[in-house]
Amino acid sequence: MENYLQHFTGYLALEKGLSSNSVEAYRRDLTDFMTWLNKEDAGNLESVSRHDILDYLGGLKDRGMESATLARRLVSIKLFFRYLFSEKLLSSDITAVMDSPRLWQLLPDFLSAEEVEKLLKAFPATGKDPLIFRNRTILETMYACGLRVSETADLKVDSVKYDDQTVRVIGKGRKERIVPVGRTALKLLQRYQQEIRPQLLRNPNESVMFLSKTGKRLDRERIWAIIKDAAFRGGIQKNIHPHTLRHSFASHLLENGADLRVIQEMLGHASISTTQIYTHVEQKRLLKVHRQFHPRG
Repeated sequence: MENYLQHFTGYLALEKGLSSNSVEAYRRDLTDFMTWLNKEDAGNLESVSRHDILDYLGGLKDRGMESATLARRLVSIKLFFRYLFSEKLLSSDITAVMDSPRLWQLLPDFLSAEEVEKLLKAFPATGKDPLIFRNRTILETMYACGLRVSETADLKVDSVKYDDQTVRVIGKGRKERIVPVGRTALKLLQRYQQEIRPQLLRNPNESVMFLSKTGKRLDRERIWAIIKDAAFRGGIQKNIHPHTLRHSFASHLLENGADLRVIQEMLGHASISTTQIYTHVEQKRLLKVHRQFHPRG
């Protein structure tokens, strides 16, 4: 199995041109998987089954591994098996049709376009309540730009460039990125900044965009509570979490044909392997198209 891994990492470095950090991340993920296979006496890679992979991921989840890390492990395994099959080192790719409910429970939840609409409309952008309008603006901005909760809390007034239709975001590791923002969110941000924020402002030197009713910076917990409240009001039954809108942003872009590298830049992911957790959306869409149009589908 070690020889197979050497073949794969060489392919990633030489043919795919991935950075040494990315290649090492794949190596670590797959080494851990192979160590588990050896402990389970699963035999060689040819004899590994889909159930083995699910058991491995399920065990990691039981030990508290986060969904994003689990999803990255899955991507590493799928790419590895796909490569081995393409090189005729394995007779089949057992990961090609891994689309069971149990599997996708390990991956981040995301909302359909209709569910996002319900979530956003939970706080109508009408009426005179400044907090309701603020909440709607927060949700629209997070979905339009794929922001983390912490990035939303830290968003500065001068970070929104209305003429350029972009937002300057400070992400993990204080890394800066520029993200396009849609017209709907931009209009709400402009009205919020001009009409609503002044009603909440207490300290004229406060630079953050979104303020509490006492004029202070909204913390992550409060923004998370706003998301949960919107889900409750919108009647959404899915497991909503702080990254739900961010996951939905990425999944919907990919579903509508956006390039994975572009999505990586907008999300601020250091490695493309992190962004690849969203490729299951495209796979589902392709499967649906095949079943609908292929004569033997």
